[in-house]
Amino acid sequence: MRLIQNMSTIAESPSAERHSNRVIKIAVIGGSGVGKTALVVRFLTKRFMVTTRETSVSNLYNREVQIDGEQVAIQVQDTPGVEVNANGLSFTDQVSRFIQWADAVVMVYSVTDCRSFDLIGQLHQLVTRTHTDRSLPIILVANKADLRHVRHVDAQEGPLLASALGCSFYEVSASEDYSQVHGAFHRLCVDLAKQQPQTHVNAATSGTEKKRSPLIPRPKSPNMQDLKRRFKQVLSAKVRTVTSV
Repeated sequence: MRLIQNMSTIAESPSAERHSNRVIKIAVIGGSGVGKTALVVRFLTKRFMVTTRETSVSNLYNREVQIDGEQVAIQVQDTPGVEVNANGLSFTDQVSRFIQWADAVVMVYSVTDCRSFDLIGQLHQLVTRTHTDRSLPIILVANKADLRHVRHVDAQEGPLLASALGCSFYEVSASEDYSQVHGAFHRLCVDLAKQQPQTHVNAATSGTEKKRSPLIPRPKSPNMQDLKRRFKQVLSAKVRTVTSV
């Protein structure tokens, strides 16, 4: 896709370690056709990309940005569109892995599609069931706000649902207003950057890094080996304590 040729579409970004003190990982989930890819590309490139169809392919986009004067690598996982079928939700295994990997989750529905709105409750249950960190930031985004003539989800329903789920709410138009989309994602990134400790990836500090929720599985994380080593040290310490008693 030409609009994202200037970004990295990779599983993990080694350059994020070399140049940034922090890596923020965001998973974007929602039903088919709600505009997840358009939102991600709009946020990262300021451009609007028309998507003609949903696919089962997931892409991870990486970009380095400045947040409060600090270089931060943002990785945004665009996930397959989830649908309800006879067996429940589609792509649950794949989406669950992305939720486990993420530092925050963005749930998206379209104001033109009641089914995508009704899906949000089930997606929120999937997030809370999959991610053991109850402090995981989750925001709710209503997309396609510009399509007023075909709107089927009332403007008040989104904020009410977000309040019930304990989420921040944003109504945006990926096609018409970059500032709305940027505001939602940027606020989330700023909050995450404040929560995470500053981590410089080098030999002097890798052994003393403090990572949020180290026991949560994060596939192919660049710090996974260090976390495994620290976990073994904790287990060994517990064994020695029991033996001495």
